[in-house]
Amino acid sequence: MVGRKAWNFYASPKGAESSSIAYSIIETAKANNLNVFKYLTYLFKELPNTPFKEEPELLEDYLPWSTEIQENCK
Repeated sequence: MVGRKAWNFYASPKGAESSSIAYSIIETAKANNLNVFKYLTYLFKELPNTPFKEEPELLEDYLPWSTEIQENCK
């Protein structure tokens, strides 16, 4: 496991939680055969402009197994 020993040294529970979320996103992208760099770049470009509060179902379009993500991030 990549961060198991490093997680013992986080300064706060929130820092550890944030890191675990990032690891989860990365490992899920790998499990779906995505180029992790392309996937993260795509998310960082697209997510800030997406109105999730008004339309939470839009999140489905950004999950690693969605058709659009599979086409754009391989």
